[in-house]
Amino acid sequence: MEAIDRALNYVNDFIGGMSATFDLEKCRDLLLYHPDSPILFSTGLFLFLFIVFYMIFTILRRNTTARIVYVTLFSLYFYYKTSGLWVALLIFAATSDFFIARGIGACGGAGGKRKWLVAASMCINLGMLSVFKYANLVYSLVLTILQSVGSALHIAAWERLVFEPVDIFLPIGISFFTFQSMSYIIDVYRARVVPLKRWADYLFYISFFPGLVAGPIVRACDFIPQMYKKPVLLREHMGEGLYLIICGLLKKCVISDYISVNFVDRVFDAPALYTGLENLFGVYGYALQIYCDFSGYSDMAIGLALWMGIRFRINFDSPYRSADITEFWRRWHISLSTWLKDYLYIPLGGNRKGAFRTYVNLLLTMLLGGLWHGASWRFMLWGAFHGVSLAVHKWLTRRSGRAEKRQRKMSFLRRAAGIAATFHLVCFGWIFFRADSTGTGCEVLQRIFTAFHPEILPQFVAGYPVVTLLLLLGYAVHFLPARADGAMRRIVERSPLLLQTLYLVIAVFTVVQFKSAGIVPFIYFQF
Repeated sequence: MEAIDRALNYVNDFIGGMSATFDLEKCRDLLLYHPDSPILFSTGLFLFLFIVFYMIFTILRRNTTARIVYVTLFSLYFYYKTSGLWVALLIFAATSDFFIARGIGACGGAGGKRKWLVAASMCINLGMLSVFKYANLVYSLVLTILQSVGSALHIAAWERLVFEPVDIFLPIGISFFTFQSMSYIIDVYRARVVPLKRWADYLFYISFFPGLVAGPIVRACDFIPQMYKKPVLLREHMGEGLYLIICGLLKKCVISDYISVNFVDRVFDAPALYTGLENLFGVYGYALQIYCDFSGYSDMAIGLALWMGIRFRINFDSPYRSADITEFWRRWHISLSTWLKDYLYIPLGGNRKGAFRTYVNLLLTMLLGGLWHGASWRFMLWGAFHGVSLAVHKWLTRRSGRAEKRQRKMSFLRRAAGIAATFHLVCFGWIFFRADSTGTGCEVLQRIFTAFHPEILPQFVAGYPVVTLLLLLGYAVHFLPARADGAMRRIVERSPLLLQTLYLVIAVFTVVQFKSAGIVPFIYFQF
């Protein structure tokens, strides 16, 4: 009865949202930004807004200009509902890079002016990132240096300097849309993309709401050709999109949010209160949480985009099934890892300048990848850890003389051992990625190695039955063969509309049962 009551309340809230169209007060509320309740793919409000949006979209889809303008306006509204007036920053970034790209295209051929224009774009985009993400880090470094100099030179005023973080609002998704815009400028400079002629078209590309606030990072060469095609709403595309949206909802709202609120957050908030076994399960839980949270968002983004005639590339490919760390980074957050490879690792020299430079390039790339996640030493430590891991794997591969083709033909036992080792290596990195400080991360490790107490496993299962079930279910589904996922996708695609609607209703009903009291933002909103 309680489950039915909760479901009915959700339906009533949704119907109330629909009736808000006729309530001036509620209508005004829909138009205003509320910092405490940003619009999320997993909320009833977004479901209501998207239904209204999509009904109009189907009418305008055959008129390219009207469709582009309409989707752009909705995307800007969507971003306003997540970041408020910082939507102006998005418009500024899009406008500056649109005109810079036009300038690069007008120059033609090689020339210093084209390089200066690229440099101007990089300064604008990286400048925005530096101000909003790294100002406090730079500020703390400067104060640390001044304190050290003050101590050495006995300058009392400098010795007494104390770092107090500046309260700077971080616009949601700034790392994603700036990287997307930078890739466009670089591709225009490399003559891989022709500069867009209309400002509205470029704003459409940058602000397209499915991938705006948490990726995937979409390349212009993949996106732009699709935006001018009239969307054909094929049954298989609608079914594929529905399957991805349902998977994303279940990953985010059922698995990720539940194990986060009811177990993982508690462990990382106070590791000393839990045994080593519970800390280890907390680490395993976070590994599943961040995967389900981020890949769940990507699944929903890809599904929503597909319903509008735009196909994004896959962003996650069962990363915990990787047999080595290099394979992991080919499967995890693919849009970022390929971006770093194409626009940072290869320009640094890649593996073309000898073994030592290859290792240095890997370390620098991952160090900057860690810094991309935030201005914190723990993110830089996490990036450096993965950089060293990639370099060591590259060195071992070269030393043993194993080619990648040979590695793909691993025996079952050897691959299973590689998967287990890689998974635990990645989990080790997640400890410091999730912990509030390096001290907390070390405390988690200390509890695991000094106070493990495996005998409490039955009590753990009895105390956290739902968490245990979701952990087992989440990892079991993750390790299913690709053909099983393909089979389930085809079932949804080929089902009649009534049955597809029933699938969505069941998914929403399940989400309602696990829904937490407050809003749980997507983890990558903070990046």
